[in-house]
Amino acid sequence: MKLVDFLYLQQKMLERVRFAPSPTGALHIGGLRTALFNYLYSKKNKGTFILRLEDTDQKRLVSGSEEYIEKSLKWAGITLDEGPSKGGPFGPYRQSERLRIYKEKVNLLLKSGKAYYAFDKTDTLSNLRLSYEQKGEVFKYDSSVRDNLDNSLNISQKEAEKRIKNEPYVIRIKVEKGKTKVKDLLRGEIIIDNSILDDKVLIKADGFPTYHLANVVDDYLMKITTVIRGEEWLPSLTLHKLIYNAFNWVAPKFVHLPLILKGNGKGKLSKRDAKIGGFPLFPINWKKEPGFKELGFTNSALINYLALLGWSKSSEKEIYTIDELVRDFKLSGLQKGGAKFDYEKAKWFNHQHLSLMNYDKFQSLYPDELSKLTLVYKNRTESIFDLVKGRFSLVNDFKNETDFFVDDPKEYDASIIKTLSEYNVIELITEIEKSINKNNLSNIKDELAAIAVRKKTPIKITMQILRVAIIGRLKGPDILLSLKILGKSVTLNRITSLKKFIKNNQ
Repeated sequence: MKLVDFLYLQQKMLERVRFAPSPTGALHIGGLRTALFNYLYSKKNKGTFILRLEDTDQKRLVSGSEEYIEKSLKWAGITLDEGPSKGGPFGPYRQSERLRIYKEKVNLLLKSGKAYYAFDKTDTLSNLRLSYEQKGEVFKYDSSVRDNLDNSLNISQKEAEKRIKNEPYVIRIKVEKGKTKVKDLLRGEIIIDNSILDDKVLIKADGFPTYHLANVVDDYLMKITTVIRGEEWLPSLTLHKLIYNAFNWVAPKFVHLPLILKGNGKGKLSKRDAKIGGFPLFPINWKKEPGFKELGFTNSALINYLALLGWSKSSEKEIYTIDELVRDFKLSGLQKGGAKFDYEKAKWFNHQHLSLMNYDKFQSLYPDELSKLTLVYKNRTESIFDLVKGRFSLVNDFKNETDFFVDDPKEYDASIIKTLSEYNVIELITEIEKSINKNNLSNIKDELAAIAVRKKTPIKITMQILRVAIIGRLKGPDILLSLKILGKSVTLNRITSLKKFIKNNQ
């Protein structure tokens, strides 16, 4: 028994799924979601998750795409069981390295009469399409016209063998009359009359297989049990079933995922929508274009949000780790309709994940965000993190929330300064300054309240004066806890600076 057969028998009861992108550019978040659903389904069923690169369209390949796809999956926490860099018993996992296999398999179809050579010139087919368009019809290379076209169905086998040695050709599937029945687990049974289908090309003139042939052959030989892919491939489902039938192979189960839609209006989420909305479409940096990672998203939050686009859970729970998603994921929870992408909702998920993160994990993931604070505060950096961690939605916001711990305010909120000008602010600042000089910072709130009473001023004004002096703006973490970390000397220096600023600008 071959090793491949042995391994298959060992895991034949387990699910094998694949994510099969084309390395023609960056991985879109729609592709990431497809990979995620495949991964969750495989892990839920203790199965195998495979990455296969469908790189047969050589003209469209983009340098660096393959590495980018794997890097994106790794950042997202989607680990491979088999793939180009991982290896495995059913490789190779790049279609460009499997050309011999496709040639062998298509020869079986040629011998059985399920496929044929076509020698038609490009100009001939173009003129035919044009003539049909002028009549308001659509040209199909099918049973109604193939007897009058230049293909091996109309010549002897000997002549065909001679011509394929000297002329360019493609190989087409021979679609017979009748109906084809196929099932999508999400949409139910689909029955298509074969008369609406053409004899699709299986092998192109350059010798490379089309997506349709390579996809079916690879899924069969790699023992894929369930194909989970985007809705855009639903129109190809009948053709793929016909190819399985032509080989007398049992087809896998099929699930076609709904689209990710734009947040406003109708239609699929596009690059233009992302640009208008101020968010990326890629998980991580692609060339000079930042991804969600660089924008300040955690991988766990992005995965959490994408999982809930098109999948309904049975509970009210919204915040998931990837392990919890594996535990709860079911194909029955997938929705037929598209799901709208809401960037603000995605940020909300990111905020929740950051709020649940402890200091050690944040430090291990984002050491650069803490570097300045650590230099100045050393073992007190954790206290600063705990003080602000519920205040920011993006990792990149952390520095904005904590910059005042390291640097004095470079400017003051003009609108607040204008509001404070209604009061004798210099006198109030002087009172606050005296009070801090005489006392420690532990009872500063009581002192501010006492000053407010003596000067017949709302306590919120004395609090605002202190906050603007320390931070430069009203927004920020608990000011009293912040003072304890900053210390008396820094606090007094900043109060003095605000006092000078107001005097100079009165």
